[in-house]
Amino acid sequence: MTQTTEAAAPAPRTGKKRNRVPRTRIHRAWFVAAVTFVTIIGAAAFRSLPGLLIDPLHEDFGWSRGTIGAAVSINLALYGLTAPFAAALMDRYGIRRVVAVALTVIALGSGLTVWMTAAWQLLLCWGLLVGLGSGSMALAFAATVTNRWFTERRGLVTGILTAASASGQLIFLPVLSWMVERHDWRPAAVTVALAALAVVPFVWLLLRDHPADVGLKPYGATEFVPKPEPVPGAARRAVTVLLKAARTGPFWLLAGTFAICGASTNGLIQTHFVPAAHDHGMPITAAASLLAVIGVFDVVGTIASGWFTDRFDARRLLAVYYALRGISLLFLPMLLGPSVHPPMLFFIVFYGLDWVATVPPTVALCREHYGDDSAIVFGWVLASHQVGAALVAFVGGVVRDVFGEYDMIWYASGALCAAAALMALVIRRRPAALVPAVA
Repeated sequence: MTQTTEAAAPAPRTGKKRNRVPRTRIHRAWFVAAVTFVTIIGAAAFRSLPGLLIDPLHEDFGWSRGTIGAAVSINLALYGLTAPFAAALMDRYGIRRVVAVALTVIALGSGLTVWMTAAWQLLLCWGLLVGLGSGSMALAFAATVTNRWFTERRGLVTGILTAASASGQLIFLPVLSWMVERHDWRPAAVTVALAALAVVPFVWLLLRDHPADVGLKPYGATEFVPKPEPVPGAARRAVTVLLKAARTGPFWLLAGTFAICGASTNGLIQTHFVPAAHDHGMPITAAASLLAVIGVFDVVGTIASGWFTDRFDARRLLAVYYALRGISLLFLPMLLGPSVHPPMLFFIVFYGLDWVATVPPTVALCREHYGDDSAIVFGWVLASHQVGAALVAFVGGVVRDVFGEYDMIWYASGALCAAAALMALVIRRRPAALVPAVA
């Protein structure tokens, strides 16, 4: 993680001759990655809350779980659909500005929920505002930072930044669940708003858009890379990149597998695990703590996946991840109960290791096939991830309302993961010589 940092070489100073060994220090790219990591952790508070709100909002306002699931569904869909446009806006206005505005919008949407009295206000605040803000803080943000600041260790850095969201979940889930159970859901919503606002100064003061801003090469680069000119027409570019990528087979396979990824993680486990466990008599705090434990092992699994992605075939990694996830979901209905027992802990550890391990190989395949446009293409692939998550978040609530249990949705998601494993193996390799260099 060290590299001799080089700016445009300064003229040597005259004076006494000294025999100095060149000092090697940590490359600035790692500090930028650290700020990005902290930013995603702070913003992860809002990702922890939806699953904790379903029962309290149902009890407070009498809204059906389907209605509450619809708000979560809008949030998840916008989280994905905003990502490619946010990636293009980062090319136009810079990372700092886009992320700072996004965090402010998240704080506004979460803070306003404490005064809501009607279901449409939940759809507006938590669905629209928090969805738009979170979409600009999506994994396309991590992909943009990685592409600009690193030419080596990209898989590892992608894994670390992806794990930041799980780290935030680990930090915030126990706190928020305690607030919801002991006090009310409103203090939890305010906490989310304050957490988002607290990160804004770090972003504005410490984050930099490009290595050229501080006169450095990207980490691992052999040549200095000038900062590209701002790209006008962010929306047009995002759509143009989509239309171009949509004419290729790998895009649809990546989008399809990632849609199933979202359906089986954010849409299913993150949204419905806590209320499903509560249906079986498990206290909310215990169920939320299990989700937090998923976050612990998610960090380990995602960083390890980044390391594997730098060394092994990304397609085969995806196939293994989806197959193992599908098998674990098929066993979940048999494991839910009023208490936490060893088989449930095994599921939590196993599922946590696999939670977002799919991200580094998916980013790597986008980079392999789409080069300079890979961050925006990944934004669209992420949009499919969130559409899948949104669909299952809504359908899961409806299934619970109609059948009184979640079993059907667990089995269906397990079958979808098996399909995703097969789709990953079909993705073709692209010869390295044909991949354009990423600036």
